[in-house]
Amino acid sequence: MVKLWRCEICGDPYIGDTPPDNCPFCGAHKKYIKTAKNAEVSFRVDLSAKDKANVEHALQVEVSNSAFYFCAANKTDDAEGKLLFKALGKVEAEHAAIWKKILRLTEIPKGNDPCHVSNKENLEDSHARESKAINFYKQAAAESQNARVKQIFEALVEVETDHLHLSEERLK
Repeated sequence: MVKLWRCEICGDPYIGDTPPDNCPFCGAHKKYIKTAKNAEVSFRVDLSAKDKANVEHALQVEVSNSAFYFCAANKTDDAEGKLLFKALGKVEAEHAAIWKKILRLTEIPKGNDPCHVSNKENLEDSHARESKAINFYKQAAAESQNARVKQIFEALVEVETDHLHLSEERLK
């Protein structure tokens, strides 16, 4: 029976018989996808000065990564790479949208990160970007006293780790 599901990380709805393994929008793992009526989703959080600084930095990370991935999707010399980078760009843009909601911004800043024609170079950049994001998000989660902010950072560590594994597979 078709149900309405909702991701507790990005807040987006999904229609299906069962919850997806990952949110089709932000990539959050299945444990964060609940029936819409049971999902606890809030972007109205009081940010400490440290959380605000970390969330602002996270927004910049996601804007930068999204811009890089969309650039790579257009320029890379590999057909599958184009698809991968387009998908990653969409997910990173959704992460930026999460931080936009938390910061109560009216728009997401634009990124303009360069990329390569070489798929291998783009994968290497991807690997470095995802590693950097994971390390920062782990630190930000550990520093946060806010349960919702901590939850989002921890969920995004899992998603960015999935992305890291995608680049690792393709670099072999």
